[in-house]
Amino acid sequence: MAVASKAAEEASQSTFASRLATDARLKTLAATMKRHQYQPDALIEVLHTAQELFGYLDPDLLLHVANSLKLPPSRVYGVATFYHFFSLKPKGEHTCVVCMGTACYVKGAATLVKTVEELAGVKSGETRADGKLSLIQARCIGACGIAPALVLDGQVVGKQSPESVVHHLKGWLEHGSHGTP
Repeated sequence: MAVASKAAEEASQSTFASRLATDARLKTLAATMKRHQYQPDALIEVLHTAQELFGYLDPDLLLHVANSLKLPPSRVYGVATFYHFFSLKPKGEHTCVVCMGTACYVKGAATLVKTVEELAGVKSGETRADGKLSLIQARCIGACGIAPALVLDGQVVGKQSPESVVHHLKGWLEHGSHGTP
């Protein structure tokens, strides 16, 4: 079983390596690793760059980083899964981040999460099957004065209610529009 797994891993890396010559994103990632002299202690910086370039960290990309930095794949995967910034799955076309900090939580953030889950048919931490929306919970976004707060496609909106959340998200879900929050 281990031999088959190793062969599959090598085949996957061979395919990934062949993309290296034609994918500008991989060339940019290689330049980042070269700038850091392929040092293993540059792992977090390299993973940040990889996620910026690809949108998420897929298994082949993690294995490529591990091989390039001469690190065990388990260490690279461990770092990628430990830090909440990194994502192993593609994000949706739109992103809704619900702040769950104390002020937001006390003012109803859990109800906002439930509203989005029911409206969009998505669980927190996941992306809808159609790829239109990702729902994320944040520990705190530092907007306590306007609690409860959301970040909709990078824009902070405060003093939210279930009704206002429905208003913001309906356009994205029904029409795929890029309506403003």
